Amino acid sequence: MTRTDPTDAGTETLRGDPRRRRVRAPGGGVPLPLLVPALLGLAFLTVPLVALLVRAPWRGMPEQLTGAAVWQALQLSLICATAATAVSLVIGVPLAWLLARVEFPGRGLVRALVTLPLVLPPVVGGVALLMALGRNGVVGKWLDAWFGITLPFTTAGVVVAEAFVAMPFLVISVEGTLRAADPRYEEAATTLGASRFTAFRRVTLPLIAPGVAAGAVLAWARALGEFGATITFAGNFPGRTQTMPLAVYLALQSDPEAAIALSLVLLAVSVAVLAGLRDRWMATG
Repeated sequence: MTRTDPTDAGTETLRGDPRRRRVRAPGGGVPLPLLVPALLGLAFLTVPLVALLVRAPWRGMPEQLTGAAVWQALQLSLICATAATAVSLVIGVPLAWLLARVEFPGRGLVRALVTLPLVLPPVVGGVALLMALGRNGVVGKWLDAWFGITLPFTTAGVVVAEAFVAMPFLVISVEGTLRAADPRYEEAATTLGASRFTAFRRVTLPLIAPGVAAGAVLAWARALGEFGATITFAGNFPGRTQTMPLAVYLALQSDPEAAIALSLVLLAVSVAVLAGLRDRWMATG
């Protein structure tokens, strides 16, 4: 008669149907000291959003969103966020590849500097951009003198400010995807005669395309909602630098209903982004 080790039985159970791997709360219930603050936290995060929906001027929403100033801000926001995402893709994907694939001294410091805009107050980021790219900035004075390029308080300045705060989201996403991808495919391509760039373009990039797409969507959403760095570096000029978050701030002082309408548009975009990334970032199974 063969004895069955309980440990082996438990192991087989874990190796079975993935649905059996879910861990249930001990005792079959939730302790009250945990349930109450959890519900308070849920209410703290959801009640303001529900209030925004309740107080929304639904009857006048079409009129609010079709106004000339609102449409101008919406159009500018979409154009600038898309341009900032394109800039982030062009320079952010190679940066992510460098951090993931190349060993060099100070890589940890470089990674920290790349992710710093994630935790840096946006207004501080705008001031830093002014000190670097302003007319008297470290780099900006040479851009103005040599090429006649002035970035602050222009539409291009909006793109720069949004790319500064949004690109780290793309870099982190792509770097994580690159670290999860098997580098042996690149090595096999190089041994067959392909250059490193060709291997990246023909082999690596298709493998990490989902991560690049997810990072681009996150960067676009972050750029669309950027406020602090934009108003500090590019100002708030209607038709030129006034994006939707700036229009919300301005409308709140004179036309709260328009501010709520614009806020709902940004909320809808955020929900759409979360829904699109749900399978990648929010899976719990």
